Amino acid sequence: MSENGHKRQGAVVTGQPLKPGESVSTVHTDPAAIAEMELAANREDTGYDADGSVSGFRQRRTLPLRVELVRQLRRRRTQLLLGFLVLLPFILWAAFEFGSSDNSRRSGGFVDLATASAPNFVVFVLFAAGSFLLPMIVALFFGDTIASEASWSSLKYLLAMPVPRGRLLRQKALTSGLLSLFALALLPAVALVVGVVFYGAGEAVSPTGDAIEFSDSLLAMLFAVLYISVNLLWVAGLAIFLSVTTDAPLGAVGGTVLVAILSQILDQITALGGLRDYLPTHFSFAWSDLISTDIDWSNMTRGAFSAVTYAAVFGLLAARRFRTKDITS
Repeated sequence: MSENGHKRQGAVVTGQPLKPGESVSTVHTDPAAIAEMELAANREDTGYDADGSVSGFRQRRTLPLRVELVRQLRRRRTQLLLGFLVLLPFILWAAFEFGSSDNSRRSGGFVDLATASAPNFVVFVLFAAGSFLLPMIVALFFGDTIASEASWSSLKYLLAMPVPRGRLLRQKALTSGLLSLFALALLPAVALVVGVVFYGAGEAVSPTGDAIEFSDSLLAMLFAVLYISVNLLWVAGLAIFLSVTTDAPLGAVGGTVLVAILSQILDQITALGGLRDYLPTHFSFAWSDLISTDIDWSNMTRGAFSAVTYAAVFGLLAARRFRTKDITS
């Protein structure tokens, strides 16, 4: 240890500089305290902590969530997607307003009741977007998150900053989750405003004839959005797994959407019987049970459990793959 290091430690312990010939042990007899002060002096001399990292470096401060969220919001694809979600309810309203009306041809579902009230219009919008658009939104945010960095050859620089791999994956996933949740809430919120303006704040009526008050329907819509968000967790897990597996964002997003479409096709085959219950999309529209005076929670419970299970499996596979992957791009 240098003489300057001893002087610094002597000043800390006694308040006075060490005299010539004195050491730390002459002014402090606690071995643990002596070792700690010597380690502190070494860190000050070398500029490194005990684990070899640069003094002052903290892993938990790398890639802040706020910075990553702002960065994603500034991307053109995010702005265009959110803009489209705001525009979609107006497009559907225009289709009902200016489209031809044929009362002899009715589907018998929520489509026929879409213009009955604002809550019914929200239900119709969620039904129209639930098969393809909503899974695609989640797949886009999660599938693009890591693969896009690899395609831009910036992933290796993020890890060299250094951002730990586990934290990088977690921050990217959290950002994608927040953006997905905002998008899933934005669509019905705009649809509700459009519905109130053009169709009024009436009761929500189901095809079975059940009717619930407007205030209760708002609570039902809130639970519907929450269920849809949970049900789409399997899409998020699969998308982020494909995102860390490939360097092509289109491959990750497209692969996830393809699996979702395939699952929906298989779910239409009644010959599969009970095997359809294990498909991740089988309970996608279980939230429609909320539009009832006597709510049945069984399908929503099974759908939430199925989605969380799939998401956990894909999430663990993604973390393991990313931890051992050779990053060259």
